[in-house]
Amino acid sequence: MLFVPGGTQRFFQVTLLFLVLVVFLMLGFLYEDIKLLTPLLRDKAQEPPVTNIMFLKTHKTASSTMLNIFYRFSESHNLSVALPKGSAYHLGYPWFFVARYVEGVNQDGHLNHHFNVMCNHLRFNFPEVQKIMPRDTFYLSIIRNPVSQLESSFIYYKNYVPAFRQVKSLDQFLEDPWKYYNVSLSVRNAYAKNNMWFDFGFDNNARAEVDYVRKCLLQVERQFHLVLIADYFDESMVLLRRRLRWQLDDVVSFKLNVRSQQTVSRLTPESQERAKQWCELDWQLYQHFNRTFWAQLHAEVSPRQLREELDQLRARRRELTTLCLQDPKPKNKTQIKDRNLRPYQSGNAEILGYNLKPDLDNATQYICERMAMPELQYMAHLYSLQFPNKPPKNIKFLKK
Repeated sequence: MLFVPGGTQRFFQVTLLFLVLVVFLMLGFLYEDIKLLTPLLRDKAQEPPVTNIMFLKTHKTASSTMLNIFYRFSESHNLSVALPKGSAYHLGYPWFFVARYVEGVNQDGHLNHHFNVMCNHLRFNFPEVQKIMPRDTFYLSIIRNPVSQLESSFIYYKNYVPAFRQVKSLDQFLEDPWKYYNVSLSVRNAYAKNNMWFDFGFDNNARAEVDYVRKCLLQVERQFHLVLIADYFDESMVLLRRRLRWQLDDVVSFKLNVRSQQTVSRLTPESQERAKQWCELDWQLYQHFNRTFWAQLHAEVSPRQLREELDQLRARRRELTTLCLQDPKPKNKTQIKDRNLRPYQSGNAEILGYNLKPDLDNATQYICERMAMPELQYMAHLYSLQFPNKPPKNIKFLKK
């Protein structure tokens, strides 16, 4: 039997305890370093990604960029998208959505096709959407500050909306909007007043009474799992990625359907306040879901985690920009060499797009082309993939 003196035994015990503490401390630091350097690795231990998704595409809210994200995810995961029937570009907009507007659905609403994703233009009609989408569908949308949303709508729909045709500027319109706005033309004038409220399926000409507004906001909260904020697009992508359990590259994007600065107008302070009053329903919608967005984001991530994930997102966007694009600055339509990457032009807006770098390898070309592809071309591409026996979509402006 080995004899250990009392003092030596105590020294041995203290030393052993010290070493155990050091090991635990090192493991703690190592764990923190792994969290800092590779937070995406945690995704692999989570549940599979959400693949049944309904995205309400509101207008002039960065929704074209969002649409590209959902199209790319759908294609890369071999998901089926609920696309407009035949030669149509929209799912019945500005009329309320009904199931028969979708390719693969009979006139009586019977489905001949299984759908995972719905994200094209429509005016929300929950019972009809439910006929198309699975029960476990994740519902989301995106909204924007109504002042900048109205300014963008004015430029983009200048020649289409009756209320905008007679004025030279949005400032002029907002000085006396009822002089130009006709309620009886509400469907065609929907872009001119509470357009986001209209897209959610509500009456954009209703009075902003407290009980009515509260009832509608509660309805949106019941029907939608998430409402993102275009003004905080990157923060929105952090929350979206976590809620859908997606990978980082799934939410990285290039800005699409963006206007040149020459076609962005600067509203006077008076016009900005008038816009809030004119679009009071949209303003209350925005204020409410701006609050809920930040509450959900802060409940999901700590401030440090948010900074880390924003840095990751922006760094990856820079990497893909360098990899894919000849010039990170978007170009006007005359400068875009690939006709399939030229965006549709509308109203007085000059819509910009991108040129890809030449001589990309096939795999890189595939990734970059889809990130830069405008929504009409991408919709036509998916339609041909899903319905190869149907006539392809005819995108007329590409033939001019």
